[in-house]
Amino acid sequence: MANFEQIYDIIKAVDNIDLVVNPGEIFGFLGPNGAVKTTTIKMIVGLLSHDTGEIKVDGIDIDKNPIEVKKRIGYVPDSPDIYDKLTGIEYLNFIADVYGVSEKDRKERIEYFLEAFDLKNAIGDLIQSYSHGMKQKLLITAALIHNPSVWILDEPMVGLDLKSAFLLKELMAEHTKAGFTVFFFNTRLGSCRKAVR
Repeated sequence: MANFEQIYDIIKAVDNIDLVVNPGEIFGFLGPNGAVKTTTIKMIVGLLSHDTGEIKVDGIDIDKNPIEVKKRIGYVPDSPDIYDKLTGIEYLNFIADVYGVSEKDRKERIEYFLEAFDLKNAIGDLIQSYSHGMKQKLLITAALIHNPSVWILDEPMVGLDLKSAFLLKELMAEHTKAGFTVFFFNTRLGSCRKAVR
């Protein structure tokens, strides 16, 4: 649930957004470049503050309990800028440590996603050697490693090959079937339509 604004100087960048995304829903947020989609998403995940109103995730107010909200979110940003000097597996274990994922659960989830996204052979390499698409797949894996109740993706298909894009859509559908929420942002209507079928 969200109702908020963001003001830069005298311009309202985000003007009184009022929306509710329910558990079990895939919600596509569509708009052209410059439509403040990324600004909105950064406020929801707590990377930017909002000037008025409130943002709640799973009924928890992000202003009052930001850490608890962030524990419930899996976030894939619009640009895969991650720690280039770590290997892929070091990065995934770092994220799993941040979220307190047990050794058993992280091992199972990492193995599943590495197999699904065809990253097994590269997971021991430095991230700086990865292509854009490989970094995107690593970010998706990291975002799901703690099994979040709310999965938020900003332009998730960019850089993905066809097989991985299809898998991502299946993962989004599976996530909602488990009673969780998927909230994704996109500039292209076609990608949104295909994702919610």
